[in-house]
Amino acid sequence: MSVHELRRKSGDSSEKITINLGVVDLGQIDLLVQEGFYSNRTDLIRTAIRNQLATHAEVVRETVTRKSFVLGLEHYSRENLEALQSAGEKLQIQVLGLASIADDVTPELARATIESVVVLGALHASKAVKAALADRIH
Repeated sequence: MSVHELRRKSGDSSEKITINLGVVDLGQIDLLVQEGFYSNRTDLIRTAIRNQLATHAEVVRETVTRKSFVLGLEHYSRENLEALQSAGEKLQIQVLGLASIADDVTPELARATIESVVVLGALHASKAVKAALADRIH
């Protein structure tokens, strides 16, 4: 039914975010970069985020288990959803990472087979499918 993948794939594995920092914090980051501790601002920020995620790794693991999240990549193909529809079943998508719905999935098929969507990370789907599922995305 799905593919679980934790390795990085170019183009699919990152999302751009924007953060606002105070000028003093930004200055300190620039100082550490200038002193050679990090290659650039992004390197420091990624390192800081990874360190915080490592610090809280156990909480993440427990929560993923408790809330029955799929960790990593979960892909839903047209064939997967058609099989669910034939079986009269509905899908509750719960992903920590990347959930992707194939481009050939119609909005009608998505609404008929997907009951709810909770994605902590990124959801890749056509604009039409996202619009069709808007009231089910939490």
